[in-house]
Amino acid sequence: MTEPAIRVTDLTKRFGDKTVVNGVSLDVRKGEIMGFLGPNGSGKTTTIRMMCGLLEPTEGEGRVLGHDIRRERRAIKRRVGYMTQKFSFYEDLTIAENLRFVAGLYGMTPARKVVADTLEDLGLTSRRNQLAGSLSGGWKQRLALAACIMHKPDLLMLDEPTAGVDPKARRDFWDEIHRLAADGLTVLVSTHYMDEAERCHRIAYISYGQLIAHGTVAQVVREAGLTTMVLEGQGLSEAARRLRGAKGVSQVAPFGATLHVVGEDAAALKASVEAVAKEVGATTSVAETSLEDVFIELMSTAEDNMA
Repeated sequence: MTEPAIRVTDLTKRFGDKTVVNGVSLDVRKGEIMGFLGPNGSGKTTTIRMMCGLLEPTEGEGRVLGHDIRRERRAIKRRVGYMTQKFSFYEDLTIAENLRFVAGLYGMTPARKVVADTLEDLGLTSRRNQLAGSLSGGWKQRLALAACIMHKPDLLMLDEPTAGVDPKARRDFWDEIHRLAADGLTVLVSTHYMDEAERCHRIAYISYGQLIAHGTVAQVVREAGLTTMVLEGQGLSEAARRLRGAKGVSQVAPFGATLHVVGEDAAALKASVEAVAKEVGATTSVAETSLEDVFIELMSTAEDNMA
Protein backbone atom coordinates (compact mmCIF):
# COMPACT_ATOMS: atom_id res chain seq x y z
CA MET A 1 0.00 0.00 0.00
CA THR A 2 1.06 3.60 -0.57
CA GLU A 3 2.71 5.18 2.46
CA PRO A 4 0.50 7.85 4.08
CA ALA A 5 1.46 11.48 3.62
CA ILE A 6 1.50 11.75 7.42
CA ARG A 7 1.99 8.96 9.92
CA VAL A 8 2.77 9.89 13.52
CA THR A 9 2.78 7.61 16.57
CA ASP A 10 2.53 8.68 20.23
CA LEU A 11 3.46 12.26 19.38
CA THR A 12 4.05 14.17 22.62
CA LYS A 13 5.22 17.71 23.37
CA ARG A 14 6.01 19.14 26.78
CA PHE A 15 6.93 22.68 27.73
CA GLY A 16 8.43 22.47 31.19
CA ASP A 17 6.03 20.45 33.33
CA LYS A 18 3.06 21.05 31.00
CA THR A 19 2.12 18.35 28.49
CA VAL A 20 0.55 20.21 25.55
CA VAL A 21 0.25 17.21 23.20
CA ASN A 22 -0.07 13.76 24.72
CA GLY A 23 0.44 10.58 22.70
CA VAL A 24 -1.25 11.58 19.44
CA SER A 25 -1.22 8.89 16.71
CA LEU A 26 -2.63 9.78 13.30
CA ASP A 27 -2.45 8.81 9.63
CA VAL A 28 -3.35 11.14 6.76
CA ARG A 29 -3.60 9.60 3.30
CA LYS A 30 -2.13 11.20 0.20
CA GLY A 31 -4.65 13.44 -1.56
CA GLU A 32 -6.88 13.54 1.52
CA ILE A 33 -8.38 16.57 3.25
CA MET A 34 -8.14 15.89 6.99
CA GLY A 35 -10.00 18.23 9.32
CA PHE A 36 -8.35 18.89 12.68
CA LEU A 37 -10.91 19.92 15.29
CA GLY A 38 -10.70 20.90 18.93
CA PRO A 39 -11.27 23.78 21.37
CA ASN A 40 -8.83 26.65 21.81
CA GLY A 41 -5.73 25.48 23.66
CA SER A 42 -6.27 21.84 22.72
CA GLY A 43 -2.85 21.38 21.10
CA LYS A 44 -3.83 21.58 17.42
CA THR A 45 -1.26 24.21 16.47
CA THR A 46 1.53 22.51 18.41
CA THR A 47 0.74 19.20 16.69
CA ILE A 48 0.77 20.83 13.26
CA ARG A 49 4.08 22.55 14.00
CA MET A 50 5.66 19.23 14.99
CA MET A 51 4.39 17.58 11.82
CA CYS A 52 5.75 20.27 9.51
CA GLY A 53 9.20 20.37 11.09
CA LEU A 54 8.95 23.59 13.10
CA LEU A 55 8.99 21.90 16.50
CA GLU A 56 10.80 18.76 17.65
CA PRO A 57 8.62 16.30 19.60
CA THR A 58 9.47 15.48 23.21
CA GLU A 59 8.42 11.89 22.56
CA GLY A 60 6.97 9.86 19.72
CA GLU A 61 7.96 9.35 16.13
CA GLY A 62 6.59 9.82 12.66
CA ARG A 63 7.14 10.35 8.99
CA VAL A 64 5.79 13.17 6.84
CA LEU A 65 6.07 12.77 3.06
CA GLY A 66 8.52 9.92 3.69
CA HIS A 67 10.81 12.02 5.92
CA ASP A 68 11.50 11.43 9.60
CA ILE A 69 10.01 14.25 11.71
CA ARG A 70 13.09 14.36 13.95
CA ARG A 71 16.05 13.87 11.61
CA GLU A 72 14.73 15.33 8.36
CA ARG A 73 12.86 18.45 9.44
CA ARG A 74 14.52 20.64 6.80
CA ALA A 75 13.42 18.30 4.00
CA ILE A 76 9.85 18.34 5.33
CA LYS A 77 9.77 22.16 5.39
CA ARG A 78 10.74 22.30 1.71
CA ARG A 79 7.76 20.16 0.70
CA VAL A 80 5.10 21.65 2.97
CA GLY A 81 3.00 24.78 2.65
CA TYR A 82 2.06 26.12 6.10
CA MET A 83 -0.60 28.80 6.53
CA THR A 84 -0.69 30.24 10.04
CA GLN A 85 -3.65 31.72 11.91
CA LYS A 86 -2.21 35.23 11.74
CA PHE A 87 -1.68 37.10 8.48
CA SER A 88 2.11 37.22 8.31
CA PHE A 89 3.00 39.12 5.13
CA TYR A 90 4.36 42.63 4.63
CA GLU A 91 1.36 44.97 4.64
CA ASP A 92 3.29 47.83 3.03
CA LEU A 93 4.18 45.67 0.01
CA THR A 94 1.84 44.82 -2.83
CA ILE A 95 0.48 41.35 -3.47
CA ALA A 96 3.00 40.80 -6.27
CA GLU A 97 5.91 42.09 -4.17
CA ASN A 98 5.03 39.76 -1.32
CA LEU A 99 4.92 36.80 -3.69
CA ARG A 100 8.24 37.78 -5.29
CA PHE A 101 9.76 37.81 -1.80
CA VAL A 102 8.46 34.30 -1.10
CA ALA A 103 9.70 33.09 -4.49
CA GLY A 104 13.15 34.38 -3.57
CA LEU A 105 13.10 32.51 -0.25
CA TYR A 106 12.51 29.26 -2.12
CA GLY A 107 15.02 30.10 -4.87
CA MET A 108 12.31 29.75 -7.52
CA THR A 109 13.22 30.77 -11.06
CA PRO A 110 12.23 32.53 -13.18
CA ALA A 111 10.59 34.40 -10.28
CA ARG A 112 8.58 36.75 -12.52
CA LYS A 113 6.85 33.87 -14.30
CA VAL A 114 6.28 31.90 -11.09
CA VAL A 115 4.59 34.92 -9.50
CA ALA A 116 2.52 35.63 -12.62
CA ASP A 117 1.32 32.03 -12.80
CA THR A 118 0.42 32.02 -9.09
CA LEU A 119 -1.47 35.30 -9.41
CA GLU A 120 -3.44 33.84 -12.32
CA ASP A 121 -4.18 30.53 -10.56
CA LEU A 122 -5.59 32.25 -7.46
CA GLY A 123 -7.48 35.02 -9.27
CA LEU A 124 -5.19 37.76 -7.96
CA THR A 125 -3.88 39.24 -11.20
CA SER A 126 -6.20 42.24 -11.19
CA ARG A 127 -5.10 43.12 -7.65
CA ARG A 128 -1.39 42.43 -8.06
CA ASN A 129 -0.45 46.08 -7.31
CA GLN A 130 -2.72 46.47 -4.29
CA LEU A 131 -1.02 46.85 -0.91
CA ALA A 132 -1.48 43.78 1.26
CA GLY A 133 -2.46 45.94 4.23
CA SER A 134 -5.47 47.32 2.34
CA LEU A 135 -6.95 43.89 1.52
CA SER A 136 -10.12 42.53 3.08
CA GLY A 137 -9.94 39.36 5.15
CA GLY A 138 -10.94 37.18 2.20
CA TRP A 139 -8.28 38.61 -0.13
CA LYS A 140 -5.60 38.41 2.57
CA GLN A 141 -6.54 34.77 2.95
CA ARG A 142 -6.18 34.24 -0.79
CA LEU A 143 -2.76 35.91 -0.79
CA ALA A 144 -1.65 33.68 2.10
CA LEU A 145 -2.82 30.58 0.25
CA ALA A 146 -1.04 31.70 -2.92
CA ALA A 147 2.22 32.10 -0.99
CA CYS A 148 1.79 28.63 0.54
CA ILE A 149 1.31 26.79 -2.74
CA MET A 150 3.54 28.68 -5.17
CA HIS A 151 6.49 26.33 -4.50
CA LYS A 152 4.22 23.35 -5.42
CA PRO A 153 4.18 21.59 -2.03
CA ASP A 154 2.98 18.02 -1.59
CA LEU A 155 1.31 18.80 1.73
CA LEU A 156 -0.66 21.86 2.80
CA MET A 157 -1.13 22.59 6.52
CA LEU A 158 -3.72 25.23 7.33
CA ASP A 159 -4.16 26.52 10.88
CA GLU A 160 -7.67 28.00 11.21
CA PRO A 161 -7.32 29.66 7.79
CA THR A 162 -10.82 31.15 7.55
CA ALA A 163 -11.16 32.80 10.97
CA GLY A 164 -12.81 36.20 10.52
CA VAL A 165 -13.64 35.63 6.84
CA ASP A 166 -17.16 36.09 5.45
CA PRO A 167 -19.21 33.03 4.33
CA LYS A 168 -18.77 33.69 0.59
CA ALA A 169 -14.98 33.94 0.92
CA ARG A 170 -14.95 30.80 3.07
CA ARG A 171 -16.88 28.86 0.45
CA ASP A 172 -14.60 30.08 -2.34
CA PHE A 173 -11.58 29.10 -0.24
CA TRP A 174 -12.91 25.57 0.30
CA ASP A 175 -13.71 25.17 -3.39
CA GLU A 176 -10.04 25.98 -4.05
CA ILE A 177 -8.87 23.48 -1.42
CA HIS A 178 -10.93 20.71 -3.00
CA ARG A 179 -9.55 21.61 -6.44
CA LEU A 180 -6.00 21.32 -5.10
CA ALA A 181 -6.76 18.01 -3.35
CA ALA A 182 -8.26 16.61 -6.56
CA ASP A 183 -4.87 17.32 -8.19
CA GLY A 184 -3.13 15.21 -5.52
CA LEU A 185 -2.30 17.73 -2.78
CA THR A 186 -2.73 16.45 0.80
CA VAL A 187 -4.37 18.92 3.19
CA LEU A 188 -4.47 19.05 6.98
CA VAL A 189 -6.70 21.90 8.17
CA SER A 190 -7.69 22.96 11.66
CA THR A 191 -11.07 24.66 12.01
CA HIS A 192 -13.80 25.59 14.47
CA TYR A 193 -16.51 25.74 11.80
CA MET A 194 -18.67 22.63 11.66
CA ASP A 195 -19.72 23.25 8.04
CA GLU A 196 -16.01 23.27 7.10
CA ALA A 197 -15.36 20.08 9.04
CA GLU A 198 -18.15 18.43 7.07
CA ARG A 199 -16.35 19.28 3.83
CA CYS A 200 -13.31 17.23 4.89
CA HIS A 201 -12.80 13.62 3.82
CA ARG A 202 -12.09 12.68 7.44
CA ILE A 203 -11.81 14.54 10.73
CA ALA A 204 -9.72 14.13 13.88
CA TYR A 205 -10.80 15.65 17.20
CA ILE A 206 -8.14 16.65 19.73
CA SER A 207 -8.99 17.95 23.18
CA TYR A 208 -6.51 19.05 25.84
CA GLY A 209 -3.65 17.40 24.01
CA GLN A 210 -5.26 14.01 23.37
CA LEU A 211 -6.77 12.62 20.18
CA ILE A 212 -10.18 11.33 21.24
CA ALA A 213 -12.09 10.75 17.98
CA HIS A 214 -11.31 10.35 14.29
CA GLY A 215 -12.91 9.05 11.10
CA THR A 216 -15.44 10.31 8.60
CA VAL A 217 -18.03 12.76 9.91
CA ALA A 218 -20.66 10.01 9.76
CA GLN A 219 -18.43 7.63 11.74
CA VAL A 220 -17.61 10.20 14.42
CA VAL A 221 -21.28 11.14 14.85
CA ARG A 222 -22.37 7.51 14.96
CA GLU A 223 -19.68 6.43 17.41
CA ALA A 224 -20.54 9.30 19.78
CA GLY A 225 -23.76 7.41 20.52
CA LEU A 226 -25.88 10.53 21.07
CA THR A 227 -29.63 11.01 20.63
CA THR A 228 -31.11 14.41 19.75
CA MET A 229 -34.71 15.46 20.35
CA VAL A 230 -36.40 18.68 19.28
CA LEU A 231 -39.18 20.55 21.10
CA GLU A 232 -41.48 22.97 19.28
CA GLY A 233 -44.45 25.08 20.30
CA GLN A 234 -45.28 26.57 23.71
CA GLY A 235 -43.19 27.07 26.82
CA LEU A 236 -39.73 26.42 25.40
CA SER A 237 -37.96 28.71 27.89
CA GLU A 238 -39.59 26.90 30.78
CA ALA A 239 -38.83 23.54 29.15
CA ALA A 240 -35.15 24.49 28.83
CA ARG A 241 -35.02 25.43 32.52
CA ARG A 242 -36.60 22.13 33.60
CA LEU A 243 -34.52 19.93 31.29
CA ARG A 244 -31.11 21.24 32.34
CA GLY A 245 -29.77 18.58 34.66
CA ALA A 246 -32.70 16.21 34.02
CA LYS A 247 -32.06 12.48 33.77
CA GLY A 248 -30.52 11.51 30.42
CA VAL A 249 -29.97 15.13 29.33
CA SER A 250 -26.46 16.46 28.66
CA GLN A 251 -27.16 19.42 26.34
CA VAL A 252 -30.04 21.90 26.04
CA ALA A 253 -29.78 24.58 23.36
CA PRO A 254 -32.31 26.91 21.67
CA PHE A 255 -32.26 26.87 17.85
CA GLY A 256 -34.53 29.60 16.52
CA ALA A 257 -38.10 28.66 17.45
CA THR A 258 -37.09 25.16 18.61
CA LEU A 259 -35.21 23.61 21.51
CA HIS A 260 -32.60 20.89 20.90
CA VAL A 261 -31.96 18.41 23.70
CA VAL A 262 -29.09 15.89 23.52
CA GLY A 263 -28.06 12.91 25.63
CA GLU A 264 -26.31 9.53 25.59
CA ASP A 265 -29.09 7.47 27.23
CA ALA A 266 -31.84 7.48 24.59
CA ALA A 267 -34.55 5.99 26.83
CA ALA A 268 -33.89 8.34 29.75
CA LEU A 269 -33.64 11.33 27.41
CA LYS A 270 -36.96 10.49 25.73
CA ALA A 271 -38.73 10.06 29.06
CA SER A 272 -37.45 13.39 30.41
CA VAL A 273 -38.17 15.34 27.23
CA GLU A 274 -41.67 13.94 26.70
CA ALA A 275 -42.64 14.54 30.34
CA VAL A 276 -41.52 18.18 30.26
CA ALA A 277 -43.02 18.76 26.80
CA LYS A 278 -46.40 17.55 28.03
CA GLU A 279 -46.23 19.86 31.03
CA VAL A 280 -45.45 23.00 28.98
CA GLY A 281 -47.59 22.16 25.93
CA ALA A 282 -44.76 21.54 23.41
CA THR A 283 -44.42 18.82 20.79
CA THR A 284 -41.40 16.56 20.41
CA SER A 285 -39.59 14.75 17.61
CA VAL A 286 -36.34 12.86 17.16
CA ALA A 287 -33.73 14.66 15.04
CA GLU A 288 -30.43 13.71 13.43
CA THR A 289 -27.49 14.37 15.74
CA SER A 290 -25.21 17.04 14.31
CA LEU A 291 -21.44 17.26 14.35
CA GLU A 292 -21.82 20.34 16.55
CA ASP A 293 -23.72 18.25 19.12
CA VAL A 294 -20.83 15.77 19.15
CA PHE A 295 -18.25 18.58 19.34
CA ILE A 296 -19.94 20.11 22.41
CA GLU A 297 -20.30 16.69 24.06
CA LEU A 298 -16.62 15.87 23.55
CA MET A 299 -15.60 19.27 24.93
CA SER A 300 -17.73 18.81 28.03
CA THR A 301 -16.34 15.36 28.87
CA ALA A 302 -12.63 16.05 28.27
CA GLU A 303 -10.30 16.88 31.14
CA ASP A 304 -8.23 20.09 31.04
CA ASN A 305 -4.56 19.11 30.97
CA MET A 306 -3.57 22.61 32.14
CA ALA A 307 -5.86 22.64 35.19
